[in-house]
Amino acid sequence: MKTKIKKTGVYVVLILLAVAFLFPLIWALLTAVRNPAELGQYPIRFIPSEFHLENFKEAWNAQPFTRYLVNSLIVTVLAVIGMTLSSALVAYGFARFDFKGKGFFFILMLSTMMIPWDVLVIPLYMEYNAFHWLDTLKPLIVPAWFGGAFYIFLMRQFLRGIPRDFEESAIIDGANYRQIFTRIFLPLMKPQLALSAIMYMIVVWNDYLGPLVYISDSEKFTLPIGLSLFKGAYTTDYTSIMAITVLMTLPTMIAFFLGQKQILNSNVSAGIKG
Repeated sequence: MKTKIKKTGVYVVLILLAVAFLFPLIWALLTAVRNPAELGQYPIRFIPSEFHLENFKEAWNAQPFTRYLVNSLIVTVLAVIGMTLSSALVAYGFARFDFKGKGFFFILMLSTMMIPWDVLVIPLYMEYNAFHWLDTLKPLIVPAWFGGAFYIFLMRQFLRGIPRDFEESAIIDGANYRQIFTRIFLPLMKPQLALSAIMYMIVVWNDYLGPLVYISDSEKFTLPIGLSLFKGAYTTDYTSIMAITVLMTLPTMIAFFLGQKQILNSNVSAGIKG
């Protein structure tokens, strides 16, 4: 009886937490489909009196969001691929090879996580200006191909737990280190690769400051910049903002649901027992 009560209490707490976390998304959805005139009413109606689904179409057509969507997709796909693969390669080097200064370089890499982006923005702007990359998508894509400290650390910790027998057996069979990395370690790293890709996708997809600083050509704007255009000097179109916000959350939600199986199966021993 006590066990049943305990389980019921746990489920109640989890349901309340789920409602608390989902409430902002539900409120955004309800705001997106309500009449803009209702936003100023008091008391606030939680459920709109009428549902205006055409708000999504009107908000999308109010700005060239199709162009912004294409730009966001290009940046996100290329940056995520670059960050995931480069971080995996660097993590492989730190985890499976011994070289002089290995500990120093690893600590130096981790220390970069403590440097805020605000400190780097001016030097990076000057660097990209020297490369003639301003007003292009390159500043949002190319740096990702040099890896990220957090994702390197995440993958390195996983690779350190894999026995040396794996690569020693492969070397005996005539495999080189490139084949060992691509055919043995990358398949074992699927959970970490999926987790890193999803986490970095959320960062890139929602990035506002990067495109704002490096891009002034409206043809190169991404979705977050387009979203900010609904906010004027004196008025703000909250209905359109919420409509585009709801649409922007769909890709990240889809990516999470597609990759959750790999994330939940991220037990190291599961990849070693095979």
